[in-house]
Amino acid sequence: MNDKLSKMSNQDLWILFPIQLRPFDSKWLRQYERESEDISSYVPPHIIYRLSHVGSTSIGTICAKPIIDILLEVNSLNDLASLKELACAHGYRLMHSSKTRLDFNKGYTEKGFADEVYHLHAVLKGDNRELYFRDYLKFHLEVAKEYEKLKLSLAKKYEHDRDAYTNAKSTFINKYTKLAMNEYKNRYN
Repeated sequence: MNDKLSKMSNQDLWILFPIQLRPFDSKWLRQYERESEDISSYVPPHIIYRLSHVGSTSIGTICAKPIIDILLEVNSLNDLASLKELACAHGYRLMHSSKTRLDFNKGYTEKGFADEVYHLHAVLKGDNRELYFRDYLKFHLEVAKEYEKLKLSLAKKYEHDRDAYTNAKSTFINKYTKLAMNEYKNRYN
């Protein structure tokens, strides 16, 4: 996002960047591969613990916002600090930060979404609930379809309110993430 966008209110941003769901598109998998290779080319290997495609574009069977979510697990807090500068130097914009998490985006323009849009979620290794939820949906297709139905209904209701859309999905996501973490135990630790 450029400086003009950073000065806009959330409401103005939500109008410019509405919730838009699309049927699964295999190009999303290729976009993830290209972007993860790009990230791996400028982030030193000792920083990267694991790079993963997460979010609905990674499921392969359900509709999604055409935004590629990437989970980057790093080894230490110092690695997070280093990543902040590296990602911003390569086209990402820091959208949210906490002590143990950085959320970036790329592909937001003054005219709306670019052809390719990415959200990069940088976390400490082991902070990977997204992987469990992803896998649960991949291996429980009926739950994936239930999630898709929920998202479609919420997209209509909250087309111009990203926070409400995200919050309205949280009960579903938390429920199945908990089930997945129980079923898959320590798969990603």
